[in-house]
Amino acid sequence: MCGRYANTLPDDAMARLFQAAPANDLPRNPNYNICPTNAVHAVTSLEGQRHLSAMRWGFLPHWYDSPGDGPLLINARAETIASKPAFAAACRARRCLIPATGFYEWTKDSAGNRLPWFIRHSDDSPIAFAGIWQDWTPKGGQGAERLTTCAIVTTAANDAMSRIHHRMPVIVAPADWPLWLGEAGQGAARLMQAPSEDALTFWRVDPKVNSNRASGPDLIEPIDAGES
Repeated sequence: MCGRYANTLPDDAMARLFQAAPANDLPRNPNYNICPTNAVHAVTSLEGQRHLSAMRWGFLPHWYDSPGDGPLLINARAETIASKPAFAAACRARRCLIPATGFYEWTKDSAGNRLPWFIRHSDDSPIAFAGIWQDWTPKGGQGAERLTTCAIVTTAANDAMSRIHHRMPVIVAPADWPLWLGEAGQGAARLMQAPSEDALTFWRVDPKVNSNRASGPDLIEPIDAGES
């Protein structure tokens, strides 16, 4: 599962990191509380050129008549992505990287309160989620606005992450970016697995991030478990 994340990288830094040409309509950054249906940064590779552009987080299958016509597809499970009608074609031909600083997951206390955690790379390096994307236009909507939409690929959590949640996003290492983006031939399926046990670090953060309206750098600051 990945339902909320942060991206604090400046646009020019992302463009350099991914060697991608930036679009003119990129989402605002930094954003410490990226939520489903928000516009997000995504990297694609088309005809030998990488592009950094905006996509709606929430994949829309071509048969949806409107964005609310079915479930909100923010994640695609690695185990079934190649066989699900909504995702199969995108998995083969429309893969992307979704830059992030880190992501949130939740545990619950004995009273059922949701306790948020922030997870990032142990070495503080940027994260690149494995994603898939699709252009969507309403049926019969001649002249209607096209939406470019995406979902984050998830897999079973490694032992360290399973203390918090049983699922986690697929994180693509820089050396594997060409393979995931379709620049290095076939075999991207092997990348859809959890990273090593020591790849990520995580800490408790303030429950105010439970609100999708919360914002600011304090959302990712560690708190003592006894503070909430």
